[in-house]
Amino acid sequence: MRKFSYIMLLIAVLSLVMPGMAFAQEAAEEATAAVSTGGLESFAELVFGSGMVKWFKDGGWAMWPILIVAVYGLAYVVWKFIALIYAKVNLNAFLGKIIPLIQSKKYKEAAEIAKGTRGPVAAIIYAGLLKAEGGVPAVEKAIENAAMIEMSYLEKGFLELSTAITLAPMLGFLGTVSGMISAFDAIAAARAVDATIVASGIKIALITTQAGLIVAIPVQFFNNIFVTMVDGMVIDMQKATEKVVEAML
Repeated sequence: MRKFSYIMLLIAVLSLVMPGMAFAQEAAEEATAAVSTGGLESFAELVFGSGMVKWFKDGGWAMWPILIVAVYGLAYVVWKFIALIYAKVNLNAFLGKIIPLIQSKKYKEAAEIAKGTRGPVAAIIYAGLLKAEGGVPAVEKAIENAAMIEMSYLEKGFLELSTAITLAPMLGFLGTVSGMISAFDAIAAARAVDATIVASGIKIALITTQAGLIVAIPVQFFNNIFVTMVDGMVIDMQKATEKVVEAML
């Protein structure tokens, strides 16, 4: 079930990235010409479409910090996904290799297998097996200390993701306030309430709020998936510790 979840997550990430890559590849020659003639705006229109570029420009100055937060959040989503996939190992296969060796008191051989296996589960077992000669209490203490270090590694990136989740809508709301201020300034200057006068300011207000939510919602979605993946690894660490201690008794 976990493998299926990881596969579906990978498909979701690729579904977001691949269409843009395919379109960019098809328009590569046109984009090169556009950069030399029309500049960055023409290039952006070829890659993302004129409608997206117009929407971005209509949002005003607040769209630029939102874009920076979007790139920041996407970078950490990709990095965290790769890091967690790399850290995940087949627990049953790993334990199947080392438990018989531990039961036979071949701690050095088991430690070498753990050392050559990636991920936090193998790392804490390796730390424990290095103290195997000191008995079960020494092994448990070593595993506990190693687990604290590995947990700090697993939790890396969540602060950055939370920052993107929080900042994106806040910047959107800041743009909303700026747009409403512009709308009221237009009313004050015209000394009359006319829909056409305030439409521009209200449009900016709505676009920036929309953009902030568009950035925050997907990052929040992936953040929740990553939390679930980390919880699964913590459970694997606990199971592996119990099996190793039982094998040493």
